Amino acid sequence: MFRIGLLVVLAMLCLMIGCFPFGKGPGAARNIELTAGDDGRTIRMLEGGILIVALESNPSTGYTWEAVGIDEKILRRIGEKEWRQKPGTEGMMGAPGTMRIRFEAVGKGSANLKLVYHRPWEREKPEETFSIEVVVR
Repeated sequence: MFRIGLLVVLAMLCLMIGCFPFGKGPGAARNIELTAGDDGRTIRMLEGGILIVALESNPSTGYTWEAVGIDEKILRRIGEKEWRQKPGTEGMMGAPGTMRIRFEAVGKGSANLKLVYHRPWEREKPEETFSIEVVVR
């Protein structure tokens, strides 16, 4: 009896892990948070999932992260950009921090998400770029 119960629990755990994958592995995830280290990767996620990209930023310099050329049938930016000052620098003028931008996977397919770090009024090459391929299923 104990063995059957143990097998049932193990089977349920395996099903839960398979049905609700999180992180950046080969399975599709519902919600994912990425950083600069994920630049160039292919990310798989489920339709309806939320993608958060958190990149270093310093808005006091006039620079901001912005999405360019996004396929809004697959991936749509949601909400406002959120900036968080680097811990330990609270109250310091001009301190760096992290810009968090949220996207929702609104349709199945594949889309390139490219973010540029630039001053919106300047036409020069962006200071930095971040690009990933997002596959939604």
